[in-house]
Amino acid sequence: MTTVNKIEIEKFSKLAKDWWDPNGKFKPLHLFNPARIKFIKEKLISHFKLEPNIEKPLQKLKILDIGCGGGLLCEPLSRLGAKMTGIDASNNNIEVAKLHSKEMNLDIKYIHSSPENLNLQNEFDVILNMEVVEHVSNINLFIKNCSKFIKKNGIMFVATINKNLRSYIFAVLGAEYILRWLPIGTHDWNKFLTPQELEIIASKNNFFPDEVIGMKFNLLSKKWFISNDPSVNYISTFLKN
Repeated sequence: MTTVNKIEIEKFSKLAKDWWDPNGKFKPLHLFNPARIKFIKEKLISHFKLEPNIEKPLQKLKILDIGCGGGLLCEPLSRLGAKMTGIDASNNNIEVAKLHSKEMNLDIKYIHSSPENLNLQNEFDVILNMEVVEHVSNINLFIKNCSKFIKKNGIMFVATINKNLRSYIFAVLGAEYILRWLPIGTHDWNKFLTPQELEIIASKNNFFPDEVIGMKFNLLSKKWFISNDPSVNYISTFLKN
């Protein structure tokens, strides 16, 4: 069995060259990055009781970024001291990520792989699944594989889109058809998960639910911010049993 959706992978491979253009096709992710990095950093400092006031507070952590794309999360977290590994089922994305990290003089391990083909058991303190679960073909198998990579009491982040009428209006109609932030067809509403559905799947695979936060976009400031409303975009965190 595989979690790879070949149509999804081909779609993102074609866009790989645009990854590091802040005004290109991945502009929404560039806008998203500051808020999600802030949340990840603060959550990890709190969970692992790290020193917050140093240049590289994450230096003790090994982090796996699944569906890393061109490395938009790996690079800033590497600068914060984390030992980063990024995997992606698109070889084009991995080649872009490798090239850019080399240009930035960052030591990041990038692997062309899907989770089920990765042999790195119990290696990581943290797993990031950011904007990826809505694109996989078998969510239960995907989370089951994630469970193999993470140490006990490690933390998994899952950023995705809620499943309701509001998310269809904002994340599909709004982002793809009206604002044209994303190419039409980027998201399939049927693959969206509610936080409760995600929690059930994670709980079956040795993860204990921790926290759910919402992410909202301010159209005036053009910035994302953390919210207590998870009705559209949300991030769930889970602890490994």
